[in-house]
Amino acid sequence: MSAAREHVELIEVGPRDGLQNEKRIVSVDDKVRFVELLVSAGFREIEVTSFVSPKWVPQLADAEEVLARIPRADGVVYSALVPNEKGLERALACGVRKVSVFTAASEGFTRKNINATIAESIERFKPVVARAHEAGAVVRGYVSCVVACPYDGPIAPDAVRETCARLAEIGVDELDLGDTIGVAHPDEIARVIEACARVRPAGELVIHLHDTFGRAIACAERALALGIRKFDGSTGGIGGCPYAPGASGNVATEKLEALCAARGYETRIDRAALTGAARFISSVLAAPAAEA
Repeated sequence: MSAAREHVELIEVGPRDGLQNEKRIVSVDDKVRFVELLVSAGFREIEVTSFVSPKWVPQLADAEEVLARIPRADGVVYSALVPNEKGLERALACGVRKVSVFTAASEGFTRKNINATIAESIERFKPVVARAHEAGAVVRGYVSCVVACPYDGPIAPDAVRETCARLAEIGVDELDLGDTIGVAHPDEIARVIEACARVRPAGELVIHLHDTFGRAIACAERALALGIRKFDGSTGGIGGCPYAPGASGNVATEKLEALCAARGYETRIDRAALTGAARFISSVLAAPAAEA
């Protein structure tokens, strides 16, 4: 009898991070269908939407409606990004039980993104984390620009570790390390993981890669070798960051699944169903815009 294969968790962020920067507004029907297809493909965690101001991210202004219409499957986590206490309350009212807060390892990016220093951003998260925990919700902490920043240039691994340590101190449950502009080489990702593993074990960290220069899968392979067992992916490779010029394309979940399969890891994702979800959302984004 063969030994059970080690599991790698692929977390789908396409409905939020993949769509947030699309200028064409995707209908609620299509967003709900996209999530349904992802659930059918076997994802156990999907980041559905964001409760940031519609002024800044108009694509996700329909957060409440989307969450209200998604059929909830047992064992699936439907998470959302929240910028503050107001966003958290909106998310909790929709039945969200895992939320994400977001900062960066770069002062320049944090100021551009949320008009605050790193320290100020984390101070703002304290009541969000406390209130989320009171409601029984889990909190993920995104750390952007863990390798380089479009405004500040290269970022030292110790700066990433320090940001992670601050998030851990205020009670954030999960740390998610983002190569926001997709410039990382595998050795750079390795240095970040080794630094942040001093805050939380590598197996508890999440890696969020962009494939701007085609190196995301090489970086993911190095991360696997260092004990990372959780990765964000965006089906179809859709999405970028509105505050990171040139950061086109999250790493495609299909590529992560193929890497894991090739290296002998189990993801429990149905490849055919995943391909179908990618074709669906790609066709939605490629279709001619409806007339006003």
